[in-house]
Amino acid sequence: MTQKALFLDRDGVINHEVGYLHRPADVRFVDGIFALSRTAQALGYKLVVVTNQSGIARGLYTPADFEALMHWMTAEFQKEGITLVAVYHCPYHPEHGIGEYKHEHEDRKPSPGMLLRAARDLSLDLTQSILIGDRCSDIAAANTAGLRQAFLIAGTEPKPCPGAHLPIQTLAQAESWLQTHG
Repeated sequence: MTQKALFLDRDGVINHEVGYLHRPADVRFVDGIFALSRTAQALGYKLVVVTNQSGIARGLYTPADFEALMHWMTAEFQKEGITLVAVYHCPYHPEHGIGEYKHEHEDRKPSPGMLLRAARDLSLDLTQSILIGDRCSDIAAANTAGLRQAFLIAGTEPKPCPGAHLPIQTLAQAESWLQTHG
């Protein structure tokens, strides 16, 4: 049986953007992330994080630093009664990467690789799934993967993003949409 997912970008959606986040001490959760996640989970959505991590590519922190931070974040969600089913990340960057990390990769948003991989791994129905992001690359990945809906949190992109999406100011707006549209 296929399931639906709520895909969450990390920086700017789950936590406030601080620039190459890699330490729990620097995490500030975005208002409404736990309420939104609880609502989505109650409606049968699997919660999946999909995040570009060029900080690894740039040598600013290690894959182990990323894994440790995500372990901590997953535990914080668990304390709120929320299960992050999976975390997908892309540690590559075609221009700013160092060594083995300097190349384009199908997982790097705007490509839909992480979404497609999650669909295969977790038996997800992408046509019933949703993504919340804060960048045009998130919207492009969601549209290319054929997701039911994409939301763009205002504040990061200076110009409107192309592609099908609903602009939102707060996560509470996405939560309200979920409550209305399932």
